[in-house]
Amino acid sequence: MRGGVLQINWHEVLPVLTLDFHPTQDLLATGGTDYDIKLWVTNSGGEEKKSPGVRYHTSLSGHMTAVNVVRFSRSGEQLASGADGGILNIWKSHSTDAGQVWVTTKSLMSHHDNVLDLQWSKDDEFLISGSLDNSCIIWDVNKGSVHQILDSHTHYVQGVAWDPLAKYVASLSSDRTCRIYVNKPSKAKGTERMNYVCQHIISQVEPQISEDSKSARSHIFHDERLPSFFRRLEWAPDGSFLLVPAGIYKLNTSAEPVNTAYIFSRRDLSRPALMLPGASKPVIAVRFCPLAFKLRESKPSTTLFKLPYRFIFAVATLDSLYIYDTESVQPIAVVAGLHYEAVTDIAWSPTGKYLALSSHDGYCTLFEFESEELGLTVSSLEPVEVKDENKTPIYKQEKSVEVTPLTKSDNAECGEMVVEVMEQAEETQTDASGPMEVEAGERLKTTLDDTDIAACRDMEVQVVEPTGAKVNDPVPTKPVRKRITPVAID
Repeated sequence: MRGGVLQINWHEVLPVLTLDFHPTQDLLATGGTDYDIKLWVTNSGGEEKKSPGVRYHTSLSGHMTAVNVVRFSRSGEQLASGADGGILNIWKSHSTDAGQVWVTTKSLMSHHDNVLDLQWSKDDEFLISGSLDNSCIIWDVNKGSVHQILDSHTHYVQGVAWDPLAKYVASLSSDRTCRIYVNKPSKAKGTERMNYVCQHIISQVEPQISEDSKSARSHIFHDERLPSFFRRLEWAPDGSFLLVPAGIYKLNTSAEPVNTAYIFSRRDLSRPALMLPGASKPVIAVRFCPLAFKLRESKPSTTLFKLPYRFIFAVATLDSLYIYDTESVQPIAVVAGLHYEAVTDIAWSPTGKYLALSSHDGYCTLFEFESEELGLTVSSLEPVEVKDENKTPIYKQEKSVEVTPLTKSDNAECGEMVVEVMEQAEETQTDASGPMEVEAGERLKTTLDDTDIAACRDMEVQVVEPTGAKVNDPVPTKPVRKRITPVAID
């Protein structure tokens, strides 16, 4: 992995608010406060292992206000852009004698305020957008009209995501809620019409360690004081889980909140299943590499997810980048100190070769991965049929993750934290004061024996030194910050 900040004139040195890669070629689109969308061709560092770069391709001029989000359709034939003032433009690619050109085919104008995020449906026939007017709108792209308005949020909608299996859409707002909508088609004149209704409102959870029996529930997302207009969430490419930014977590009611991103399992979208804590600044965007990778081990011992393949995803905070692998407990790379102002968006190229970040300081960062550096890819994602209320195919996850608690006094002598990967227990625990009984546990990265585990029960995690891939950072190396590893929420 090599790369860094590309100090070129991206958008007249004005803030770059968004970026996205074309799904079939290494073409990068960026948008900013200069009102333009610009397309760039990425250049590899080659065998000389130089840092990657970009070459200016063309500009798309059609907005009269700042461009907050750009997203290519899954086919790559169209590009959607959302801007201040509530304007959403649809661009389409045409081949001419002079080359490929992009022209505006539709302008969608039903939002009453700035459009902050959007995403295409899997078939490219619909779009969902989120706005400062507190609403989400599902658009029929072919007709250029509003299909449905989701207006249950009470504050800005700063992130939206469309389930790749087309069953759910999700939205994240500064009203401190994440809402999950499920498609319950309505019938009219003998035809089914797509209709999303709110199924879950995720806002608060009870602390893991209760100081009293009547402990107050605490919010799990930042409020409107979060210093960013973006909370970009995303589904895994196979739809098996949803990754949500802008999270905060309190170990108990008196503890200081910890910045985190939450992972929601498709099996239960009513509450988070896992969190990725430890960032010093709030998480504002997450993005999955579009490819799935072969497992490095036939029976991985350090995985948080029981999947037949690996996913790699990036988590961006206001000032740093974490790259995670679903087969490992800790990030495989951590990069910080790249930009002078807040990160605004992240994007992967279709081949997983490039990872790009945009920033409010007017510059973008581009990283390049060498061939097979992230691993060998798999040719297809095979769903595993499970029994749920609608018999939706999802992907096999047989095991859950638990963290063995440690007391503060045991921190110095216990060494690394203990993670237990265990089979789901059907019977409830009868003795609340004793350790939970489980079956066939596998221990990861532990220096404790079974008698030590029973004695350590008050804290959920322990701080450990980060590990992972080394990154060539263009700024002077800073002391390594201690970080909390991902933990399961009980």
